Amino acid sequence: MAVAAVLALVLGGGVTLLLLRRMASSHRARAPAATLRGKTVLVTGASGGIGKATAAALFRLHARVIMACRDRTRAEQAAAEICACAGTCDGELIIKHVDLTSLRSVRAFCREIIQEEPKLDVLINNAGVFRCPYSKTEDGFEMQFGVNHLAHFLLTHLLTELMVHSAPSRIIVISSKLYKYGSIRFDDLNSEQSYDPAFCYSQSKLANLLFTHELARRLEGRGVTVNSLSPGIVRTNLGRHVRVPFLLKPLLFLVSWLFFKSPEEGAETPLYLACSPDVAHVTGKFFSNCKEEMLLPKATDDGVAKRLWDLSETMVGMKS
Repeated sequence: MAVAAVLALVLGGGVTLLLLRRMASSHRARAPAATLRGKTVLVTGASGGIGKATAAALFRLHARVIMACRDRTRAEQAAAEICACAGTCDGELIIKHVDLTSLRSVRAFCREIIQEEPKLDVLINNAGVFRCPYSKTEDGFEMQFGVNHLAHFLLTHLLTELMVHSAPSRIIVISSKLYKYGSIRFDDLNSEQSYDPAFCYSQSKLANLLFTHELARRLEGRGVTVNSLSPGIVRTNLGRHVRVPFLLKPLLFLVSWLFFKSPEEGAETPLYLACSPDVAHVTGKFFSNCKEEMLLPKATDDGVAKRLWDLSETMVGMKS
């Protein structure tokens, strides 16, 4: 009886939440058709999850979408699925390989983009890892900090001048509200003294916000806006490293379908920031559900943001 009551409560609450979410989604600002015709948009991690859903939405808006992915086979499959679902569309999908665990790969990727692309209108830093077991990138950085922050830091830096020449242009950084549980451990950024996967993810997401804050300041007046966002809790394979007891997996599956956002819903805010005229001149802000939200002071601390920027430059080899 108790189990049945819990299930009934979960189902009832889930159905109610689904209806509320769909109502909220239908009232959000939508990008008009053909908004991105003639625009080039680069999305990292576009072979699955939010990245794929974002690429699909951009493609349907007739954008030229560069899908920057580590696994070419998965990217090609994702592109085929996007094209099959889009129907008649004069958008374009370009698959490019980049491995964000390797700064060498990031540099090679950016050289290729600069050589081949006359302009870049929108950059969406989407790819990331979540609560993985302790490991290091090719360059010796803790995996979550290295991929979620440092790789995108370098990628954005290398493409910034192209975006300035393409102005007005937009840089979008996918963060998370879990930043609230992190801090920047300057004395142990590689977590060699201790490693907590949840904390390190939050630290990397806080780093995303501090990077956005500092980059927006540096690019002020140059025609490039920089904003960050939280997509919410979305049903993707991002949580594949989180261990769940076998007996709880069916319940988690049910809860995720009832309460978590779909990838398409998760892509709404990145899409909004990519093409809505409402935010054409907004920069240095944080969004959730297509609305601006206030951040905790630690995510907009000028001193910490500058210190992290300087240290990140050294770590990725931008200065000695």
